[in-house]
Amino acid sequence: MDRAFKNSLLLRIGIAMTAITLLGFGAMLASIIISEATKGEAGAINQAGTLRMQSYRIAGRVVYQQDIDAGDYWQITRALVDEFEARVNDPRLTRLVPDSPDHELRQAYNRITRKWERVIKPLLNVYMSTIDPEHGAQEGLLDDDKRAWQAAQQNIRGRFPSIIDRFVADVDYLVVLLEEDTESKIRLLRAIQIVSLFLTLGVVFKTMLIMHHDVLTPLRELLDFAEHARLGDFSKKVKHHHDDELGQLGAAFNLMADDLSRIHTGLEERVREKTADLERSNRSLELLYNTTRRLNDIPFSATSYQKLLEDIEKQVGFGPAIICLTQPMSGHGITLASTRTSEDQLQGICSPEKCAACFEQEHTRIKEWQATGANREKAISIPIKELGDQYGVLLISLPTRNTPADWQLQLLEAVAKHIAIAIGTAYRISSARRLALYEERGVIARELHDSLAQALSYLKIQVSRLEKSLQQADNEQTIHGIVKEIRNGLNDAYQQLRGLLTTFRLGLDGQSLNQQLLETVKEFRERGSIDIQLDNQLHDLQLTANEDVHVLQIIREALSNIIRHSGCDTVLVSLRGSLAPESMIRVMIEDNGCGLPDSPERLNHYGLRIMEERARSLNTALTIQNPDSGGTRIIVEFASSNEPDSTNPPPYNHINLLES
Repeated sequence: MDRAFKNSLLLRIGIAMTAITLLGFGAMLASIIISEATKGEAGAINQAGTLRMQSYRIAGRVVYQQDIDAGDYWQITRALVDEFEARVNDPRLTRLVPDSPDHELRQAYNRITRKWERVIKPLLNVYMSTIDPEHGAQEGLLDDDKRAWQAAQQNIRGRFPSIIDRFVADVDYLVVLLEEDTESKIRLLRAIQIVSLFLTLGVVFKTMLIMHHDVLTPLRELLDFAEHARLGDFSKKVKHHHDDELGQLGAAFNLMADDLSRIHTGLEERVREKTADLERSNRSLELLYNTTRRLNDIPFSATSYQKLLEDIEKQVGFGPAIICLTQPMSGHGITLASTRTSEDQLQGICSPEKCAACFEQEHTRIKEWQATGANREKAISIPIKELGDQYGVLLISLPTRNTPADWQLQLLEAVAKHIAIAIGTAYRISSARRLALYEERGVIARELHDSLAQALSYLKIQVSRLEKSLQQADNEQTIHGIVKEIRNGLNDAYQQLRGLLTTFRLGLDGQSLNQQLLETVKEFRERGSIDIQLDNQLHDLQLTANEDVHVLQIIREALSNIIRHSGCDTVLVSLRGSLAPESMIRVMIEDNGCGLPDSPERLNHYGLRIMEERARSLNTALTIQNPDSGGTRIIVEFASSNEPDSTNPPPYNHINLLES
């Protein structure tokens, strides 16, 4: 219990508050009890005091009042006696007299009642009998007897004052005892209240000391600790080391200060680390940005890669670095860019006989080899790959005792990926240009073969006929017919050559298909007197460059044939497109001319064949109709791929890449 009292501040304060409450309650209870005990004592004292007055009234009646009628005198005296007995037996007095015979107050009361019953009352009875008209019978007495009665009365009157004085002294003593009893109770109440007051003050003072020493002082220390902790000073300690609640709280605060100090120190260290990481990340992002910017510069060359390698070395902190590109079908590499200051660096690993080992690796590796002397050197080898195709390898020399961090490897792999994307993009662009060149050359060869070559072959045959006719001396009319056919053939060949030259020079040149169509319509309007209307409803549908060229050439060839052979006066060129379920394009050229004959192909005329070949290039067929209303309707309907024709490109060549 003593240990619990010392270790519990709440228990000590609770006991103090309980003591104060009990003292106050005890004082109030004592006041109530004593006030109840003293109730009626004033009346008892007053009643006892009336006994003294009544005694004197009786003595005055006996000694001094003799001149009234005997009957009245007796009645008055008897009334005074009865009143005295009523007063001495009054409950207000008898209630306060203890029952114990040894009590002084009981003895004083008994002394009064005994003296009254044994002395005063008998004497009064004798005296009253001498004057009682019913009992005295003085009328018939002799003179001697009367004198004896009178002598007795005189004797009683003479003795009665002294008896009454002694009796009143006893009454006074009873009153004094009653007063002392009342005063003792009041003194007891006063003592209880004084003791309660001093005890309450003592408990309050002790409580204030406990509050000051065990509450206020620790609280000030805790507040001072909190203020220092708020300012970041965790060296402040709480000095209240008791085992009570505030002492435990102070110990917890001290532990918290130690923990916060460690956490604060760790946070500062982590903040520095995170700051360094952020700075490193910013530099890495800057490197990636510069890498992307340099690799997207057009034109770009080995100089761009040289600067890129310098940026990489500056960021990761080691080097030199080399970018090697593989040569197709050889297994050897060609240095695209390098930051080596001499031929000795990376010589042990970067050599022609070791190229295959670099180009065959799938993932990033750290290679180690024996350099000159007993030294060993290391390098990071990162494949430059995109979509499964490896274009080369990025080699960066690594200090022997250092191991690259994860962020360095991730950064180098990201840079290598950007390099691979740039090389792959340039590769695909070069392949697409080469493919377009091959395709256009094929178109030129095909059209020269189908038009001009056949026309020249026909002219060659006519010249042979002409030579034979001249040798055989045929008639002049035959020779003139052959010459005329040669002239017509030359005219047709010349027109075909001009058409081919126009076609070969034709290009979009940054213009949209609609602008080229408008210029084409304007051109053919100027060639003849035909009203050509253009209705282009493709809107936002985008065609590939190949589709744009084929559509434009089909329309030009159709308009050329219409002007030369249809004899019409109105032509409608209509283009329609839909997005669902796929991008469908419908091109229609319609005129109101004479229409096509059943066998439209004539010798040395290849317009329809060329349009059919271009339609097949669009993966569709050319539809030619003769409407009932007359004229000719040519329809080409195909699904637009909207993708560049760069699939299956030719093998990669880094020299072509740099030249492009």
